[in-house]
Amino acid sequence: MDVRQDIRNVAIIAHVDHGKTTLVDELLKQSGIFRQNEQVAERVMDSNDLERERGITILSKNTAVHYKDVKINIVDTPGHADFGGEVERILMMVDGVLLLVDAFEGCMPQTRFVLKKALGLKKKVIVVVNKIDRPGARPAEVIDEVLDLFIELGADEDQLEFPVVYASAKDGYSSLDSSVREGDMRPLFDSILENIDPPHGDMNGPLQILFSSLDYDDYIGRIGVGRVERGHIKRNEQVVLCKTDGERENVRISKLYQFEGLKRVEVEEAALGDLVCVSGIADLNIGETACDPEKIEPLPFVKIDEPTISMNFIVNNSPFAGQEGKFVTSRNLRDRLFKEVETNVSMRVEETDSTDTFKVSGRGELHLSILIETMRRQGYEFQVSRPKVIMKKENGVLMEPMELLIVEVPEQYVGSVMEKLGSRKGELENMGVRDGGMTHLEFKIPSRGLIGYRSEFMTDTNGNGIINQLFAGYEPYKGDIQTRDRGSIVVHETGESTGYGLFNTQDRGRLFIGPGVPVYEGMIVGECAKSEDVVCNVCKQKHLTNTRASGSDDALRLVPPTTLSLEQCMEFIKDDELLEVTPVSLRLRKVILSKEQRMKQQFRK
Repeated sequence: MDVRQDIRNVAIIAHVDHGKTTLVDELLKQSGIFRQNEQVAERVMDSNDLERERGITILSKNTAVHYKDVKINIVDTPGHADFGGEVERILMMVDGVLLLVDAFEGCMPQTRFVLKKALGLKKKVIVVVNKIDRPGARPAEVIDEVLDLFIELGADEDQLEFPVVYASAKDGYSSLDSSVREGDMRPLFDSILENIDPPHGDMNGPLQILFSSLDYDDYIGRIGVGRVERGHIKRNEQVVLCKTDGERENVRISKLYQFEGLKRVEVEEAALGDLVCVSGIADLNIGETACDPEKIEPLPFVKIDEPTISMNFIVNNSPFAGQEGKFVTSRNLRDRLFKEVETNVSMRVEETDSTDTFKVSGRGELHLSILIETMRRQGYEFQVSRPKVIMKKENGVLMEPMELLIVEVPEQYVGSVMEKLGSRKGELENMGVRDGGMTHLEFKIPSRGLIGYRSEFMTDTNGNGIINQLFAGYEPYKGDIQTRDRGSIVVHETGESTGYGLFNTQDRGRLFIGPGVPVYEGMIVGECAKSEDVVCNVCKQKHLTNTRASGSDDALRLVPPTTLSLEQCMEFIKDDELLEVTPVSLRLRKVILSKEQRMKQQFRK
């Protein structure tokens, strides 16, 4: 068996916001990738607009640095549970992982998820305790927590002997001693070289490349990102592509690239253990293998966890349809959704009985909302229904997805949080007090109990709480859950909202729009204070008379409207409501716009 000592392949995995992307920034800077005078953005790996705006990693990215004549390929992965599909498949490309843990927060839900996947694939783990300069840091306790987690997840004896590196990615130093507060990233680089296994296999055997990721370039088309598992590959070489459905196809590798820093560099050939990008295969998909024509042996691909939440994407049929979007037809919508599934392996798209409606399933609300936001920025206009959890039957028993919910709140808010989660069928499993007066709560709760809860949680805790969730498998159906207990304020007629109309409506509840906004009959413009829907005329004009009276001509004082974000809109809508999404606007509406038609349907029920 051949071993390549000049390469290490490593992925960085962690819970959201524990500093993965900042750490990659420092590794790139200290390895001399950038010129002295080069302007480098913060979190340089978060390259798309949505990632920069939200401060989270959504897509995994590859980079490479050189240290002591060894090329270290690094893959930065997302930290949010909804993008777990990205992490699962990326682990196929690497030989080891850096498990990043916050020195204050310790092990969080996503730490458990990604570590379980890495241990299951027998990857070597280096634990990096990050943010050791943070006030309240408790590195010794965090290491104990990590060890407990390893044991709980069934790690073998070799895996339990994990090396530990202490670091501050923000200040650019690492050390094997938790008390050090200066230096550089050399101790971490050295630890990678010592502890991560170099790629090994048959260097001169017949070619095998397993594709774990896809990229796209406007000039050269689809690019497959994968790892050479055996043999050599050259540019313009003829290979056989083994598809996931068992078919074989003869293709030619037209261009071959490797990663250097943040760039893809064209190369003539690559060998065992290299992470490569290939172009020239038009219909390449994730999980497929390119083989030598003389010896066709497809490699197994990791099983991706199933989606848990679905929504209907519907062609926009509101009175304002087609006014703001570029792509509005069912064919546009269908093509875009099926294109998404090619790269987003943990998402599913199904056609329904109606040609205008598509059922899209994903890992969670964030997974689906990122798709919706991306599509609206690309000029698509459509409607979506309320998110629903995906139930399944096992041995005749109805099963529903459950979540492990970890909440950290100041002590004074514990009562309201426990009361709300109790009414949503949440069961308290663990409780403790952290330094600094924060109370740590762990619940097991049905996934549907969390739909619409985040905005309530932020209100109940005055924005001081932290909430994290993780899919915890399927359990028998827990019974009905009462979620939103308030009705909607529905528009009476099509027109433009006026200050006078809104002034007369604002006593009914919370408004979502201000004056001068175009509205249509059946559109939702607020949340009613009572449990039933109310129909109001927000376009009402004040009738002018030639009689003057003191007080009647005073300026109308309007309460500032609440502007809902995309996630808040998705959480707000009920089963008989839709969210209309365009590149310019987010509008809430009733499925049946006419008041008479709604009343008839209610009467029939």
